[in-house]
Amino acid sequence: QVQLVQSGGGPVQAGGSLRLSCLLSGTNIKCMGWFRQNPGTEREGVATIYSDGSSPTYLESTKGRFTISRDNVNNTVYLQMNNLKPEDTGTYYCAATFSTVCDPRVIGVFRYWGQGTQVTVSS
Repeated sequence: QVQLVQSGGGPVQAGGSLRLSCLLSGTNIKCMGWFRQNPGTEREGVATIYSDGSSPTYLESTKGRFTISRDNVNNTVYLQMNNLKPEDTGTYYCAATFSTVCDPRVIGVFRYWGQGTQVTVSS
């Protein structure tokens, strides 16, 4: 059984930083990712990373500002978000998949989801 428990998030001013954490319970996960969603819009991929920490992949608009990382000792995936912009506002979800397809543009392979956490960036 796979469970994902998120922490972090909250309000921040533009230009600030936040770190999201996602604790994974379960085995054989091949890829984990972070996604975000606003009311009335589709969930979009922000970043993904393989379970061995390789091939971090980012949404174009977050490159150079966000960093996804994996701590396999603590079974935790992080999303460090720097230089936040108002358009980064949304509910952020971590996700996990058994698939070896590991790309934030391919949301359909992600089967397991965290509870979501709100990030609000004010200008």
